[in-house]
Amino acid sequence: MKASGGLPFGGPRAAAIGPMLVDRCSPTYRCYTSSSPDHVSFIKEVAATQPPQHLSNLLRMLKVRGDSIISPGAKRGLIPLAIPLSENTSGSVTALLRWPTAPTGMEMPVIQVQKYGVWLLAKNVDQYIHRLLAEEDIKGPQERNDELFHVSVGAGVKLYQKGDFAASGLSSVDTYLMKKVGLFPDILERKIKHHFQKGDHVSALVTGEFYTKREHFPGFGRPFVVNSEVLLKVGRNLEAKDSARVALKSPWWTLGCNYHEVASIAQWDDEQIEYIKERVTKEGRQEDIKRGKEPAQVALDEAAFLLDLASVEGTWDDNLERIAECYQEAGLHEIAKFVLYRN
Repeated sequence: MKASGGLPFGGPRAAAIGPMLVDRCSPTYRCYTSSSPDHVSFIKEVAATQPPQHLSNLLRMLKVRGDSIISPGAKRGLIPLAIPLSENTSGSVTALLRWPTAPTGMEMPVIQVQKYGVWLLAKNVDQYIHRLLAEEDIKGPQERNDELFHVSVGAGVKLYQKGDFAASGLSSVDTYLMKKVGLFPDILERKIKHHFQKGDHVSALVTGEFYTKREHFPGFGRPFVVNSEVLLKVGRNLEAKDSARVALKSPWWTLGCNYHEVASIAQWDDEQIEYIKERVTKEGRQEDIKRGKEPAQVALDEAAFLLDLASVEGTWDDNLERIAECYQEAGLHEIAKFVLYRN
């Protein structure tokens, strides 16, 4: 079954999800709770990967900013690939993303957890720390929280010191961040909005296309969603439809919005959802194997499809057991444990 335009449903998007891991509290791992939220040990022992060098600095900074540090195992109701760090007063959770197979340059990005997936805050911990310090530095003496710089010591000295923005001579902190730190989705989207406010549709189109360059935010569908919205706004409906369909080849939980908003621009009803539901049946798996696909890849694809389906309604906990089984079948035993881990 193919979408109109000849693009197979679920192709590159399914392949984007490789390994990830979590486990229930068991004799294998200590139990991580809100009273002992050792994120560094959790990432090593449960998520089975190397923790970011300056993670402890970031946690202290988040606390100084008013967040409550939460257990890394407090994953119930969240996308199972997230490692929670903190929660703010509005209930928003900041986390790390532990990809199944991480795209190059996106080994452990900082994310905000949403009902339908994740919002990318920064490509790594160091970029996020750098940004927090720069944004704090531009505040007036009465507003600035110098404690933030104090708890960043060790990381902050390497990344940003007071006065760096002023010394740069750049016109705005957004410009400073883009030139000196890296690319951030919200800044690019703000630039697009400003271009439209000024009536500069050409610059909006150029920025929208720049956003979608694969090397900027690999693995994320959000840039193509925004580009489709830009194209739609200037009346280039056919190109908008194509960009939305490209977005839907990425994991749906990286769209930064509800699946149906993007499917509407792509001019798809529920056919892609129905197609994926077919792929995760026993018959669908057998059909893939008959076509020559390796059983391990079929299992990985199924895990990816199940995560996509969960993102449509935010029902992350409904298929955890089967997702873990898929990773087990693919030989990714540690990833399976990570997915299942709950306090």
